[in-house]
Amino acid sequence: ANASKIDEAEAKFDKKIKVKLITEGEREGWININELWKESIQAEAADTKPDDYLFYFFTSGTTGMPKVVVHTHYTYPLGGFTTSSWVGMKKGDLHYNISQPGWAKFFWSSFFAPWNMGATILGYHADKFVPNEQLQTIQDLDVTTFCAPPTALRVLILEDLKSYDFKLRQCVAAGEPLNPEIIDVWKEGTGITIRDGYGQSESTAMIANLPNEKIKYGSMGKPAFLYDIVIADDEGNIVQDCEEGNICVVHNEETINGIFKTYLIQKDKMMKVFKHGLYYTGDKAYKDEDGYVWFVGRDDDVIKASDFRVGPFEVESALLEHDAIMEAAVVASPHDLRSNAVKAFVILAPGHKASEELAKDIFRYTEEHLARYKIPRIVQFVESLPKTISGKKRRVELRNQEAVDKKNKTIIPNEYFHEKY
Repeated sequence: ANASKIDEAEAKFDKKIKVKLITEGEREGWININELWKESIQAEAADTKPDDYLFYFFTSGTTGMPKVVVHTHYTYPLGGFTTSSWVGMKKGDLHYNISQPGWAKFFWSSFFAPWNMGATILGYHADKFVPNEQLQTIQDLDVTTFCAPPTALRVLILEDLKSYDFKLRQCVAAGEPLNPEIIDVWKEGTGITIRDGYGQSESTAMIANLPNEKIKYGSMGKPAFLYDIVIADDEGNIVQDCEEGNICVVHNEETINGIFKTYLIQKDKMMKVFKHGLYYTGDKAYKDEDGYVWFVGRDDDVIKASDFRVGPFEVESALLEHDAIMEAAVVASPHDLRSNAVKAFVILAPGHKASEELAKDIFRYTEEHLARYKIPRIVQFVESLPKTISGKKRRVELRNQEAVDKKNKTIIPNEYFHEKY
């Protein structure tokens, strides 16, 4: 299904791909992978150097166009040890990682983490994500360690988790910050606490809640052992505890961690992310007095309303605690007086229907659980949200469409305004 896309892209360049393997059917210029199993093939190792390029990863592109990230032979596999320690993987484990192969997290969790520890990886191909089939597979194959993005977990927790006999030992989540509501439901249904972690296509797991350590619900955890994480301002100054700033890594070319080597094409972006002796991740957070890191939002996603800065994740987490809401995305909506108002796009849980009465109930709920300047002033009920291949919300698309709709004074179905809008 994807071979034609590769051929189309290859045709635009002079250089040709040396080897193309196809898993289903026949196609000119491709080798069917089944041909490789017909005879014993002795592979000859290439003469590579530690700093040679190993992987090209595309970033998720949550706020703009994806960038091509280059990792090397030496640092990236070693950087995978932080993922191993975060998952709590050990020899003999059967690990299941729900992720698309195009996502860097696929290599974190489906290759280097189990390879480093001598664990086994479960590969489960499904054309469509069916929650009960996923849970049945985890039960029937005795999966012991499990990783999934919050997008998948939000659907899995709607099932009767207690009806399964899991052999799970460790569970983690990555891709977007983990909402406390998911942790509670999963723990009640399986007896296992899902532990959040943080990293990027440009790195491996940089911040994590490790096994047997105290967990603060809503926090991404503490810096992983290969990464010197600081919260800094735009000038490179480390900010005080509980003060919002940029998530940065103290950067030294001689230090071994999973930080990428370069962007392949967008070289101009390098000076933006490597400065003041730091690598700037582009994410905002704060670190508390105990060293736990709390995610605020992607730099471009932070909402500026009435001179206040609002992190979308905190508002989304509060919304998800409402019984009627399965998923939510929060963005800035242009407003004549506030500059921006906080708007929530909401996907309802099964059994609930969009209505003005439900919108008012959601407004009341957020008033009880959030500071006044953080409460959504607009709610729009939707069927789906724009996402990247790794399940991260593309808030930029919602934000851009919102600007167009407000400029054109578009009447939007299932959109409701707070009385104090």
